[in-house]
Amino acid sequence: MFKKILIANRGEIALRIQRACRELGIKAVMVYSEADREAKYVKLAEEAVCIGPAPSPQSYLNMPAIISAAEVTDAEAIHPGYGFLSENADFAERVEKSGFQFIGPTPDSIRIMGDKVSAKQAMIKAGVPCVPGSEGELPDDPALIRRTARAVGYPVIIKAAGGGGGRGMRVVHTEAALVNAVQMTKAEAGAAFGNPAVYMEKFLQNPRHIEIQVLADKHRNAVYLGERDCSMQRRHQKIIEEGPAPGIPRKLIDKIGERCAAACKKIGYRGAGTFEFLYENGEFYFIEMNTRVQVEHPVTELITGVDIVKQQILVAAGEKLPFTQRDIQIRGHAIECRINAENAYTFVPSPGRITLWHPPGGPGVRVDSHVYNNYFVPPNYDSMIGKIIVHGDTREEALARMRTALLETVVEGIHTNIPLHRELMVDAKFCDGGTNIHYLEQWMSQRKR
Repeated sequence: MFKKILIANRGEIALRIQRACRELGIKAVMVYSEADREAKYVKLAEEAVCIGPAPSPQSYLNMPAIISAAEVTDAEAIHPGYGFLSENADFAERVEKSGFQFIGPTPDSIRIMGDKVSAKQAMIKAGVPCVPGSEGELPDDPALIRRTARAVGYPVIIKAAGGGGGRGMRVVHTEAALVNAVQMTKAEAGAAFGNPAVYMEKFLQNPRHIEIQVLADKHRNAVYLGERDCSMQRRHQKIIEEGPAPGIPRKLIDKIGERCAAACKKIGYRGAGTFEFLYENGEFYFIEMNTRVQVEHPVTELITGVDIVKQQILVAAGEKLPFTQRDIQIRGHAIECRINAENAYTFVPSPGRITLWHPPGGPGVRVDSHVYNNYFVPPNYDSMIGKIIVHGDTREEALARMRTALLETVVEGIHTNIPLHRELMVDAKFCDGGTNIHYLEQWMSQRKR
């Protein structure tokens, strides 16, 4: 087992990993930017190293600074959390070449799954169903592009092979707009991701976003930990997540979950990961795999009782998973609301000082947040300041607990999206379950009328 781990991240996930280290008896080294100097988890750390000024490229994306911090503190492993360098294969490779254990998949796995074309090809070989589309990267020849689109059938979506976070995508409804859309997406992909490659998929009209959480060790053991429904999105950014997914038969979940676990074994995957699917008309279609811990991992932890972050660390240390698929049982229902420092309806970021922070409590309520009274939310990073997660025996009980938790939560000094969450928790269609990925944006547009 590791004696010391460096946590190469910030915010609530840095605190979450720090807690897991404490429970395992591992010392945690926190790295921080000048903007996060006053963070409570930094002050509570056994050791903390400033790695640069506020801008991410000079701190949390600064590979030499992070590795140097690990060297000077004698850390044995580096946990990247989510975001920043967590899915950067070059970083994982540099970590391991520098003599440290990267708490995550191998660099090769990250490369394969980080490129959506190679990821799709790997999943097809592993028997995981994928959205119909081009066999690989789209060529430059307009005639071949048009031929591919006709075979797939309109509407189609053009996607950047190296994209993520909802960027690098363009929906095309007609052949007249196709070639120009491909060229524009290539240009955007090259500028945003350093990779101009794009591919084509059939654009599903009203899908849900369902993801399967997996864990795999270095001994070719792999399990799936049920599913999460992440369909409540705005501009492809998740806002509410829940599990199990309302209205989807367990037999279908088990079938796709088994394929995901089998795929992990086939590609030699290790650590935590998430297979993301579009679900429509009773069918699952693979879209991508996230090779890291997800923001919404607490949903799965509450319905399975598995500590995903601890298992990441144990797997990286070479231990076998302490359970098999038969041991995984889904209990009750969990819902997560992401709390962001932003205007609830315009989504304009709202950095600044929190003059009052009063989180909710009570049975079945969990709050993952790094903020506190008088905490200053810096303008340099993602606007999420925490997550409220609830668990109940039924979805109805979980909804009731979330309504109460949101009502109890007090954040003053900045704007948050809590008012939006309060409205959605009483929205009839959301409460019925099964809304698709377009629902929130349609709801927002109707609300403005």
